[in-house]
Order: sequence, then C-alpha cells, then structure tokens
Amino acid sequence: MVIFRSPETVVELRDRARLVTPELGPVGSSEVCAGYPADTDLQRAEGFGRIVLSGTESGTRIVDVFERSPIRIMFPRISGAAVEEAVFVNTAGGIAGGDRIESDVTALADASITVTSQAAEKVYRALNEPARIATKLRVCAAAKLAWLPQETIVFNRGRLRRETAIEVSSGAEMLALEWLVLGRVAHGEEMIGGHITDSWRVKRDGRLIWADAFRTTDEVFPHLHRKAVFSNSKAVGTLVFFGPDLDARLEFLRDIARSLACHCAATVVRGLMIVRFAAQVPSDMRPGFRHVLQQFGRELGPGPFGVPKMWSC
Repeated sequence: MVIFRSPETVVELRDRARLVTPELGPVGSSEVCAGYPADTDLQRAEGFGRIVLSGTESGTRIVDVFERSPIRIMFPRISGAAVEEAVFVNTAGGIAGGDRIESDVTALADASITVTSQAAEKVYRALNEPARIATKLRVCAAAKLAWLPQETIVFNRGRLRRETAIEVSSGAEMLALEWLVLGRVAHGEEMIGGHITDSWRVKRDGRLIWADAFRTTDEVFPHLHRKAVFSNSKAVGTLVFFGPDLDARLEFLRDIARSLACHCAATVVRGLMIVRFAAQVPSDMRPGFRHVLQQFGRELGPGPFGVPKMWSC
C-alpha cells in the first residue's frame, strides 16, 4: 500500500520526528529551535468555571453558575437537600502547555460550601509554554468556604503557573488547600526539569495580608533533594485558614501534626493561619490531609471544613 502525502505534510512529520532526537535537547526546555512547533501552535484549552452561592433559611442556594469547556461544575446532593459541595470537573483529563484554566467561587452572606475537584489534576510535559491555573475565592461576612481540590501532579518537564487569589471579609471563615506532586512517582518518574510557579495572595477587607510565591526551574530541580530545599520530598502542600480563635486552633493543629506520616508545620501571620506539608512518599499526603480535615471539622463544628465527599469516590 502506498500513501501519498503533500510536501507540507512531509515537512511537518519530519519536524515532529526531529523534536525527539537527542541532538535537539530535552523537549520542554525554555529554548525551542526556530521553525519547530511550540505549544501555542497546537489547539489549547481555555476553561472557566464560576459559581456564586448565598445562604438562606433552608440552607445554601446557587445564585449563579457559568461554565466554559472543558470545565464543568457538579453539585452532588441528596434530592431536596441544600447544596453542601461543589465539584469542578476538567473534562479534558489534564492540562498541557499553553492551556488556561480558571476557577471563580464567591460565597455570599451565610453561605456554607465545600468546593473540590473530581480527581487529581495532571500537568503534562510541555514544549515551551506553561499551563496556567488561576483560582479566585471571595468569602463575604458570615459565609464559610472550604476550597479543597485534590492534588496537582506535574509530569517531568511539565510547566505550570498557578495563582491563588483570595478575598475575605471580617466575620467570614475560609479554609483553602493546594498541593503539588512532583512527577509520577508510582511510575518511577523523576522531575529533572520543567518550570513551576505557585503563588498566593490573600486580602482581608481589601487589604493584602499575605503573599507567597514558590518557583523552580530547569536549573533548580537537580537541587531539590537538598535539606535546605525539599529534602527529597516529592509532594508539598499549603493550607491556609481564616477565622476565629486562631491561637487555640494553631496549638490544636500542632498537636495533630505529631501523629501524621508527612511533615507538617504551622504558624500565624497577620490573622491568617498557614500550614505547610511535605512528604517523601506522595501517598502519605492524602491520609495526612484527611486526618487534619477530620479533626479540624470536629473542632470547628458544623460547616464545610471536613473531608470532601468526592475524596472518597
């Protein structure tokens, strides 16, 4: 059988083949040879999901929902019951270089909601463009919001830029978690290159109270094993809490930390409790988070601060 291809197709196939040859260096490095495909030459996803919720006498109700593919938002619940949990779903099955995914959640007065993701997010190997994930959370007075997505797994030579922006009002309660797994450890994959930028900005009543940024590049990954950096940790996470009785909750959480399989440390900065997690074995992180959330939920009483139901599916 003979297959005829146009000259343009032949050139395209030849260029794609040359991208994986050793002399061109690792695909996904910051330098892509002129004339070869880049992430922006491929079809990209621009997903967006927004929900607005408000409290009523009968419980939390949905005020507004907006979705743009590949993002979908589900509200699993028993028929007739108030909304307790929202689930963001990426129907694309992962994120590639150049993709943009944005989540926007607003909890109005007296709303109480847990927001999570359907599964772990996967950031695939990229050519030269980072995948961008933006999360915007707004928590009004007397509202309670728990942002508890499952882990983000960055494949070797993946490129990710994630930004989490939070606005809270006095009298609100908010718990937010983000965690990273470096490489597909179960497949024996090591992160030897790529680019990750992970930043947080938290405002209270319009005023910035905490900003934090983590950045690692091709040059840094070989040094992450050092004790002063990640000390061989393959998974890291940050949990922030805004609410009442911070000093008591800080001591309570430090007591819990001693029993966890992963490393955990907590502090309070300008009215915000910040908790860091790290584990050499990524599978130790989820049981650690589950234990913290279970105990935290009991300590805080009724509300959205326990383990999301979706984590057990």
